[in-house]
Formats: sequence, structure tokens, C-alpha cells
Amino acid sequence: MSADSNPGNHTTEHTNPTADGRELIRFDKVTKRFGDNTVLDNLDFTVAAGKHVTLIGPSGSGKTTILRLLMTLLKVDEGTIRVDGDYLTHEEKGGKLVPAGERHTREVRKKIGMVFQQFNLFPNMKVLRNIMEAPVHVLGLGKDEAEQRARELLDLVGLGDRCDAYPTQLSGGQQQRVAIARALAMRPQVLLLDEVTSALDPELVAGVLDVLRDIAHTTDITMLCVTHEMNFARDISDDVLMFDAGRVIESGSPDKIFSDPEHERTREFLSAVL
Repeated sequence: MSADSNPGNHTTEHTNPTADGRELIRFDKVTKRFGDNTVLDNLDFTVAAGKHVTLIGPSGSGKTTILRLLMTLLKVDEGTIRVDGDYLTHEEKGGKLVPAGERHTREVRKKIGMVFQQFNLFPNMKVLRNIMEAPVHVLGLGKDEAEQRARELLDLVGLGDRCDAYPTQLSGGQQQRVAIARALAMRPQVLLLDEVTSALDPELVAGVLDVLRDIAHTTDITMLCVTHEMNFARDISDDVLMFDAGRVIESGSPDKIFSDPEHERTREFLSAVL
């Protein structure tokens, strides 16, 4: 991980032995505006394969915008994004970079999974089918293979006994765990987590975070996480990036950022949320 404001390398105690160091995500000079409001300002940053990177900072600082750009729910105004070496919303034609066609973008986007604040499960489908649907229709998996994968993932998130339940029969925390399993069913190279506990009742938060901790510590999936759960960020992150006004103002290991931040704005933010 590196950022424009702090390109140095950071050592951390949370190193992932399976990370191979290749660059999985690269933002080059990315700017995103909503009207007159510049949400991301000429942003450069990278995430290496196998790393867990958490974005922190005040609301409106651009964190969720980064995830939504990666999911192509938003378009960049300037700059480029690459995923595993491939441009996400551009392609090279005749030596020039041009806006990508939908097919190209869809192929690159298959490398990315996202878990949203809201669970977005299909209410008319049982839990098992919610997880099988995209692998069958998007990846072209056979139903037997998709079902086996779905059952394994439900076991992973602690819901192996709820295959035949409908989403409305589950608590919010259970629905969010199904949403995590559904994202993992696509075998993405990177998992995006957008405030995944913010819509949950407080007593349900710990169960979802425990599942994510388990995934972080036992798999080699790359994670890019936006959260206000600072203890969780400290537990799972290799690197933490502090955002303010669309820029990375500080980055480093969790121990460095949470225990000894250099930037006054970081200190202010952490004192308000911790």
C-alpha cells in the first residue's frame, strides 16, 4: 500500500504470509466531483495482493466513493483505476486510452466483490439460492458446484443450518453474514467492505465482525474496508489510510496510526471516535 502523501513502506505486525506483493489495485490521479464538490482530489494509491487496507476518516472524506468507483457504480471524472493490471473503465485501442465498453468493464469487475451497508438480498429467494444465483448466471458455474460452494460458505459464516430460510426469517446480522458469503461465492480477488455493520443493532455487530476477522486471518483475499469500528480496523489491517477532504493525509500500520499518529487531523478524528 502506498499513498500520494506518504509513499514510504510500512512494516506491520499483521503481515499476511500469502500476500505476494503484486499490485492489485491502483488509483492514478483519480478525481471525482459531485457538482462543485470535489470528493476525491487527484488521488494516487495502491493496494498489494493479499493485504487488508482500512480507510478511516470523517463522513464525506471520499472513502465510500473509492469503493463505489471500484464497483463502477460511479465513474471517475479524471484519472484511471487498474485492477490486477487491467484498466477498469478504460481500455487501450490503437495506443490510446479510451472509455471501456461494458463487456471489458464487466470482466474486470468480476475480480471484485462488495458487501454493502444494506444487505440487498433477494427477499423471494431462500438463502442458498441467494448465494448460488450470481455464480451460476455470471460465472457460468454448474448448479451442483455452485450449491457446494454456497453450502461451504454458509458454514464459514456460521449459517450452515439456515440454507432453506428466507432473508426475512433472519436477523440483520445473519442477513449481513449471508451477504458476505454471497460476495465470496464469486471468488473475487478483492473484497470491498462498506460500513458493513452500520445498519445493524449494536448486539449483532460483534458476530459479523468475528466472521470478517476469521476470513481476514484464514484466507489470502485482499480486503479494502471502510469502517468506524476502530478496534476491528486495528485487528485486521495491514495498513490504515486516514482520509480528509478527498486526500490521504496519513498512512501506516494500525499500531502507528492508532497509537502514534503524526497528523493533527488524525489525532482529532481518533479522539472523537475512540
